[in-house]
Amino acid sequence: MALISVKNLSKIYETDGAETVGLKNVDLIINEGEFVAIVGPSGSGKSTLLQVLGCLDRPTSGEYMLDGKNLQDYNDKELAEVRNKKMGFVFQQFNLLPRQSVLENIKLPLIYAGINEPERTRVAQEMVDLVELQDRADFFTTKLSGGQKQRVAIARALANNPKIIFADEPTGSLDSKSGEIILNFLQALNDKGHTIVLVTHESYVADSAKRIIHIRDGNIEKDEPVINRRIISKEGFKR
Repeated sequence: MALISVKNLSKIYETDGAETVGLKNVDLIINEGEFVAIVGPSGSGKSTLLQVLGCLDRPTSGEYMLDGKNLQDYNDKELAEVRNKKMGFVFQQFNLLPRQSVLENIKLPLIYAGINEPERTRVAQEMVDLVELQDRADFFTTKLSGGQKQRVAIARALANNPKIIFADEPTGSLDSKSGEIILNFLQALNDKGHTIVLVTHESYVADSAKRIIHIRDGNIEKDEPVINRRIISKEGFKR
């Protein structure tokens, strides 16, 4: 079943009267339960595509259907609700609040969703257990390693049980061991039914997905399954 379907999607930026093409007439279908990697060189449009698919930016033209609904008809408030309830985001720089604890960071999307405090605490603790940071739950995020911060970001992304998780270079700021842990988490989440869309410029990261979309100059050059998928761990989550 198509979770995401875009047709003739374009994004054009204007600066001082000059136009820069971010995306050009992109056609793409992502089915529910897929693990897709979007790859390409710097400036290829891969992050622009993720931002548009994640409703963080609006396309200049084209059609974007999510769960069979045309998102071009939504206002900014409605798009924010879609992001909060159906999408989770993991970024290279983590985007955590430094003066808040791990638990408080994970509670943020639950606050925006209007969930009451007892339920927020219950869900946040469950997410802490999931990413195995029980001994760091009350730590400020400034006291965490890069890998631990990214695990908090994943826990936060999962708090509202989204259908789809967008990950933009999630291992880019991590050492190789921490990066492998994060990829293991993403594969395990996909095994549990979450749709994953990951942007990367690293081939070994892309090979952990099930499908690779190659993009260059705002166009999809190639869309192919991963034949020899790199399985990080068959254990998945320990809990």
